[in-house]
Amino acid sequence: MKLLPTVGSLFLAALLAACQSSEKKAGQDSADSMIRLITLDPGHFHAALVQKTMYDGVDSVVHVYAPDGPDLQLHLDKIQGYNTRPDDPTHWKEAVYKGADFLDKMLTDKAGNVVVMAGNNRLKTDYIQKTIGAGFNVLADKPMVISSANFGQLQDAFKTAEKNNVLLYDIMTERYEISTMLQRAFSRQADVFGTLEKGTPTKPAVTKESVHHFYKNVSGSILTRPSWFMDVAQQGEGIVDVTTHLVDLVQWECFPEQTIDYQKDIQLTSARRWTTDMSLSQFKAITKQNAFPDYLKKDVVKDSILRVYSNGEINYQLRGVHAKVSVTWAYKAPEGAGDTHYSIMRGTKANLIIRQGAEQMYKPTLYIEAVAGNKTLESSLKTALPAIQNEFPGVEIKKIAKGWEVIIPEKYKEGHEAHFGRVTQKYLQYLKEGKMPGWEVPNMIAKYYTTTQALDLAKKSK
Repeated sequence: MKLLPTVGSLFLAALLAACQSSEKKAGQDSADSMIRLITLDPGHFHAALVQKTMYDGVDSVVHVYAPDGPDLQLHLDKIQGYNTRPDDPTHWKEAVYKGADFLDKMLTDKAGNVVVMAGNNRLKTDYIQKTIGAGFNVLADKPMVISSANFGQLQDAFKTAEKNNVLLYDIMTERYEISTMLQRAFSRQADVFGTLEKGTPTKPAVTKESVHHFYKNVSGSILTRPSWFMDVAQQGEGIVDVTTHLVDLVQWECFPEQTIDYQKDIQLTSARRWTTDMSLSQFKAITKQNAFPDYLKKDVVKDSILRVYSNGEINYQLRGVHAKVSVTWAYKAPEGAGDTHYSIMRGTKANLIIRQGAEQMYKPTLYIEAVAGNKTLESSLKTALPAIQNEFPGVEIKKIAKGWEVIIPEKYKEGHEAHFGRVTQKYLQYLKEGKMPGWEVPNMIAKYYTTTQALDLAKKSK
């Protein structure tokens, strides 16, 4: 069985030492270093993607607690698909409990020590708080909170996690996209980038735009989405959902490994939200349901058009740096395209730009372009390149008309689905060490403060 390459062979021994030196975790006695996964009410395909690969030191038996229904079956079908694929099959064994009391049953059974949550977001913050309170570690898909009313509850969950000596972490896959990793790396080369501009509301120093699609291919087949995914009361509006990734990247790239204080460092400028309109036939194609359920009828106009508040934009300042993040959901991507990302970081010497359009064959591509008056970019790049190559062997640069294109070897282009394994791998490392970097928790809190406050502002700005 092929394992993720950077999970070290000493994982078990190191994890045993960490566990023996810390308080007892739920479902794990002091003589047992094995990580045992629990999946709670998997309603989103991201729950399955955590199990697209095997991990050293993680039990192959995964306990699943959920109500019976199509969401659960779709999850189990995906796991079975990974187990039976011809290339590098996994060997997960799903031990399933079906019942309306699935949460209480999970908390009582204590069948594992790490709970994976990726599903309906309406009660996710409550699930997180109760699960952390019972002494479990939690690896949660974004968003961990979808409204400012529950923001304090998430803060309390982090406090409880510290008290109970467990780790609460969200799945930030975009930190593992290679063009973004290189954008961050080049921004730390002062001779190339200079320093980050402050920007203005109309010309932000950092802009990140994400385009997603309801109709999409995942793991080789067209994704069946649960009907509730289109209900913002359950999934969350776009401004508190996908923008979580973008706000995270702004913090992670602009102030790497620095602690953000949400009460001092964040100032919202403006926010807006708008709908994606979906016909009943389009809804049927992605849900396999013949009619809109009652809970969606509040968002249906003319009896056949569903209006989903899946789009949003946030303009804000982070430590005085103007940033703009936006997410747009279309129904279906153009032929040959998929979800796309645009990003620019403006420096005093150069701009670092990720484009992913038709010209790039819909593959994220990083460009470095000199600002007006900078005549030394070429020499600075050649001087800085060895430091980049030390961290990312094989990366090169190529002169083009507008500046330089960063040439990224194919080995780094894993794709979005593989990034769930990378996040899980990082989380396992934190579990092994018994802690996360000091900036991770306050920055998660800052991120969700930004998104939930932006939603409130957008609703006021109708």
